[in-house]
Amino acid sequence: MKNSILKSIVLVVSLFFFSNFVSAQKTTQKAVIKTFLHCDHCKECETCGQKFKTEMLKIKGVKMYELDDKAMTFTIYYNSKKTNLQTIKEAISKMGYDADEVKADPEAYESLDGCCKA
Repeated sequence: MKNSILKSIVLVVSLFFFSNFVSAQKTTQKAVIKTFLHCDHCKECETCGQKFKTEMLKIKGVKMYELDDKAMTFTIYYNSKKTNLQTIKEAISKMGYDADEVKADPEAYESLDGCCKA
């Protein structure tokens, strides 16, 4: 009797943790956003590189990002319950960079270092 109750409790607890794990997986989305970088050192640039490190993670819901300066893409991992792809693209635009079809904010673009502009 005790053994079957213990098994039932273990089963319920296991199902609870598994369902939470599965639901957490569904909320994390991955998106690849095309941008245009005018220099070959944006990740290391004192201005731009620092801006990426601080501003990208300030976007609500963004968990992690990767900048591929060769492919000119951002790979963004984000919580779809806290943000959406359009909001992320607009935030990148406000940093002065294109984000797919969303063009860089002109004022933000002008604030970039000279090497980062065309």
